[in-house]
Amino acid sequence: MRFPLSLRALNSANYRLFFVGQGFSLLGNWMTLTASAWLIYELSNNPFYLGFLPFANQLPVLLLGPLGGLLGDRFPRQRLMWWLNCLCAAQASALAVLTLIGEITVERLLLLVTIRGFINAAEFPTRQSFIVDLVDRKEDLPNAIALNSSLFNASRLIGPAIAGIVIAAWGPGVCYLIDATSYAAILTSILAMRLPRRRRPKSDRRNHPFTDLRIGFKYVRRHKSLQSSLIMVPMIAFAGFASGTLAPVFARDIYGGDSKTLGIMFSIVGAGALISAVMLARRPSPEGLPSWIAIGAGAIALGQLGVAISPWYYPTLICMMATGFGAVLCMAGNNTLIQSQVADDKRSRVMGLFAMGQGMFPLGSLAAGSLAATIGPRWTVAIAAVATAAAGLQFVRARRNLHHIRPPRRPPPLPSDSVA
Repeated sequence: MRFPLSLRALNSANYRLFFVGQGFSLLGNWMTLTASAWLIYELSNNPFYLGFLPFANQLPVLLLGPLGGLLGDRFPRQRLMWWLNCLCAAQASALAVLTLIGEITVERLLLLVTIRGFINAAEFPTRQSFIVDLVDRKEDLPNAIALNSSLFNASRLIGPAIAGIVIAAWGPGVCYLIDATSYAAILTSILAMRLPRRRRPKSDRRNHPFTDLRIGFKYVRRHKSLQSSLIMVPMIAFAGFASGTLAPVFARDIYGGDSKTLGIMFSIVGAGALISAVMLARRPSPEGLPSWIAIGAGAIALGQLGVAISPWYYPTLICMMATGFGAVLCMAGNNTLIQSQVADDKRSRVMGLFAMGQGMFPLGSLAAGSLAATIGPRWTVAIAAVATAAAGLQFVRARRNLHHIRPPRRPPPLPSDSVA
């Protein structure tokens, strides 16, 4: 069976295994994220902790992303992915046990979330660079990245809605238990893959790790096209997710809802994200992506502005869908641009820098939580909308400078044919 153009990466058997296994795992992950946001607000009753929770989770990625990417360039990615997912399963199991026996506290929840962040610092860049090893044809890589984003956002659409129902019926501990068991699928799929042994050049194997890291930084400095994406990503990560961070405040305090309301709000963001991910999957090549990335930044800015000023619940859902639509265009679009240009022997290190950029999300979440506790959630989201628009304008300017072509010099005048 041959898959159509929009699903062409699934023609690779190893990628099919990864796609199915990761699908189950991502569903559990989104249930855990929803459960943690609800649980920490219930335990603390303070919007500051809604910002501090993703801060604790993503700060290790911000600080250690390049080092985590270095692991993916120095060690076999298949084996590394298996062990990292084992650690993720252990962390989810600890969360489940503590919550189900009633011993979870704000401090313990934050500690376990931080531990997961250290695992993610290595797992995220390794996973992104691992995808290129799974496709049989290099031309299918952009489609594999887009399908990965589609899967992530389909889980984002379904997982929070299921989590809202599970939390209301049995509590957040059951969400953590489902997440822990979901890792069996991805671990099994990684073991079933048959990949050729990837050899590093002997000169690279002799390098000190920090020498390799420095080489990665120099590589990015020499490639301006990579820089435009690696500058935009942290700006969007900092300012583009304020409405999602503060969703529990809007769900409970502004619209008088419960965990189901929060689940719907998270799911509607996932719906918008899924639409843009499917659009990216249908693209035959990365050509024209910068324009769509700029549109994505505009969608986030307008969506967040709408959330800030809307007095009604259902228009707010439409605005949150716009933020999800734009976020995938910005993040997955830049991911595709980077991976379509980067050399394979430096792929994990560059994706470590990409992960570091996404790691600005915790600082943005912390700022959003702090501002919301001081000036309120609506003003906070409005300020984030302005900052997101600035990120889009910066990207447009950088790409315009990158492709600016100077007009050719005027040729010197031809000598006159007249004879004196």
